[in-house]
Parts: sequence; C-alpha cells; structure tokens
Amino acid sequence: MSDVEKRLAALEAKDAVRDCLTRYMDLCDVPGPLDDVAQIGLLFTADATWEGVGPEYAGKFGIARGRDEVVALVSRYLPPTDHFVRNAHLLGSEQIRLEGNAARGRWIMQQLSLYTNGTAELLCARLEIDFEIERLPHTTARMHRFRTQRLFATPLPIEAMSHLH
Repeated sequence: MSDVEKRLAALEAKDAVRDCLTRYMDLCDVPGPLDDVAQIGLLFTADATWEGVGPEYAGKFGIARGRDEVVALVSRYLPPTDHFVRNAHLLGSEQIRLEGNAARGRWIMQQLSLYTNGTAELLCARLEIDFEIERLPHTTARMHRFRTQRLFATPLPIEAMSHLH
C-alpha cells in the first residue's frame, strides 16, 4: 500500500468512527430519529461493553455486556420511556488514534436535558470509546467498548427552557 493509500485509509477510518458516534448521539437525542432501539445495536459489536465509570456513573449505569444488554441499558432513557422531554448531545475535544483495524477515541460530551419531572440540567462527561474498523466493501466502524465518566453537572433554570415543552 502506498503512502497516499495509507493516509486515505486512515482518513476514511477516522470518518467512520465519527459517523458511528455521531449517529449514536443523534439516536440518543430526544426527540430524535429513533424508530426502533435495534438501530442503536447496529452501532455496537456483538460483544460490546457500555460502562459508566467514576463515582457518579459506576453505580448509576454499571456495565452492560453484549449488544442486547447495551441496547437495553440505553433504551431505559429513551422514548417511549418517560424520562426526557428534550435532550441534545454535543461533542468536542476529539482525539482519535488508529491501530490497524481498531481505533480509540476520546471526547468531551455536553448534554442539555429537560426532564419529564420538570427539571433541566447541563452535564459534561468524558467519553472513551474503542472501535472496530471494517474496511470492505466500504469503511465502517462499530463501538466495542464505550466508557462514560461524568465530569460536571449543574441544574439549569427551567424558565430558560420553558419554550421547549
């Protein structure tokens, strides 16, 4: 493989990682395009893990092992479950490292949430995610190990979000 081909393959792999995580965040937004929670499962490997780490998230989320457990954990927070009125995820501080057919990414996620109980909050978390890369017939990525750790959370004044109901 030429140097240009290697560089192109690396760019395609990083784009696949971004596409996978962006699709996941989009499906977790409320309201969002989620028609069936199985859409979330397609973004994870069959033996994936999804884990809350740190003092706030280890107990709240624990660890889900396997695609079915991951989908079950995530779907506990999505419609038709009565949890969010509105929810949006924003990503920044991206770092993606490639190694063969694997990638490790790290992001800071901001989450703005309006809950069905009438409260609202801004939350920031660190995401560390391992991906498996498939290169044929086109480059795609699936999450293999998803870790989230809360860094910061603060209530938001509900008056500022009242127009979102």
